[in-house]
Amino acid sequence: MSSDSGSGWLAGFKDDYQKIFVEEWSPYVGAMLLMLVIIALMVNGLFWGVFGGVKLWGDWFNNLIGLGPLLGVPSELEVPLMHRMSLMNITLVLGSFAAALLSRQFLFNRPPKLEYIWAALGGCFMGVGASLAGGCTTGGFFNPVLHSSPAGWAMWAGLLAGAVIGLKLLLWTFDHIEWGMEAPAVMRPSAAVVGRYPWLGLAVILGVLFWASQWFGSSDEKMAARAVIVLAGFTIGFIMHRSRLCFARAFREPFMTAEGDMTKAVILALAIGIPLAGLLFQKKIIDPYVAIPPTFWLGSLLGGLIFGIGMVFAGGCASGSLWRMGEGHVKLWVAAFFFAWMGSTASAVLKHAGITSIDETNVDLFERTRVGFQAYLPAMLDGWGWSLVIGGGLLLLWYALVRYNESTEKFTLL
Repeated sequence: MSSDSGSGWLAGFKDDYQKIFVEEWSPYVGAMLLMLVIIALMVNGLFWGVFGGVKLWGDWFNNLIGLGPLLGVPSELEVPLMHRMSLMNITLVLGSFAAALLSRQFLFNRPPKLEYIWAALGGCFMGVGASLAGGCTTGGFFNPVLHSSPAGWAMWAGLLAGAVIGLKLLLWTFDHIEWGMEAPAVMRPSAAVVGRYPWLGLAVILGVLFWASQWFGSSDEKMAARAVIVLAGFTIGFIMHRSRLCFARAFREPFMTAEGDMTKAVILALAIGIPLAGLLFQKKIIDPYVAIPPTFWLGSLLGGLIFGIGMVFAGGCASGSLWRMGEGHVKLWVAAFFFAWMGSTASAVLKHAGITSIDETNVDLFERTRVGFQAYLPAMLDGWGWSLVIGGGLLLLWYALVRYNESTEKFTLL
């Protein structure tokens, strides 16, 4: 074998590595891969969730500082690594971390001082909004739409309105607040350190695979079942980082820059997922009600409005904040902390006030609260025909509005 052929093979390997692990993936590819993971979870009787795990972290913190007993937070909480959503969140961050290392994009990114305030404020708004809506952009919007629940569409409307209000408020601050806007100096690691990033990223991947294999082979049934969560969460984080997939961008960008690729990617994912999920429900592989919050319509709408404002100030939604944490954004670590803390606090207060507590006298198949109920279109419309027509029609309307705005910029606020 000649040295030329050997060097050509190495150059080809580097080129493939660059395309897969360094160059940004299309958001459409990311959306389709994400949907494949979500469907795989559903086939195993599971669903993707974020807020439940984040809220658990807030519960632990409230108990740590002594607020738990006052709020009614249980004193005995599940271990974060065994709680299904918490585990998925942790591995999502790890997946993003590994992807950031492989692409040599990991960097501790410190924002201007004012951005810390916006992160805390945005995180608090997201916590309140998710508590009202019964979930974040994942559990309150994406999953319910995927599960053919109008609760997801009610939150969709609230998120759109919240994104507009949040952007207008944020733009006002740019014009009227000068304090804390100076960006700190970027502390970049040496070239030698960055050169080791891919090897560290590979080590993270191998470590997660070993972790999942050990749990899968465990005699503990719960631990064995959690092995799927480890792999799914890690894969979701990896996909979201590589494709920069973010629900906050899907709602914010059309109003900010008229760019609609992220929005259209989310629409594509739902267009693929809704009929596939419907097939799984009809085959009784998974109960559709497990991922439908009892918040239609008031809780979903108001929660989406508040959450939408928060995600604009925070700079990311729930899942978007997690994968950005994995690539080193300090602002999103702050936003996630306040999201968790306020999510726990607001959930406890709303439940104690009887606003989001389940009505135990309800004898129907669905759960009911003072801000709504578990709405499932096939049950409400006696079949799947009109349910699919409504879901597909709303996706088509959303696409048409986004595409029109890309051409005319009629809805942009800048």
